[in-house]
Amino acid sequence: MSRLDKSKQEKLEPQRMAHAKKQIELMGFVVFEFDKSTLIFQFKDHDVKYHAYSGWASGKSIKDGRGLSNLINQLK
Repeated sequence: MSRLDKSKQEKLEPQRMAHAKKQIELMGFVVFEFDKSTLIFQFKDHDVKYHAYSGWASGKSIKDGRGLSNLINQLK
C-alpha cells in the first residue's frame, strides 16, 4: 500500500514492522512476515493481519481497527 510520501514510508515501515513484531511476540504469538509491509499471526484459530505502516489490523477473531495499542488490548 503506497502513501503520498513514499520516502517517509520507506524510512518508517521497517521500524514499525520490527516494533510491532516484537510487541506481538512478547505476548506469546508466532508472527510471520506476510510481505514487506504486513505481519500475520494466529489468534483464536484465525489469521490476523497487521499492516505496520498504516497500523491497520484485520481478522475474523478481532475487531478491525487502527493502532498497535488497540490490537494489543484485544489480544489480552
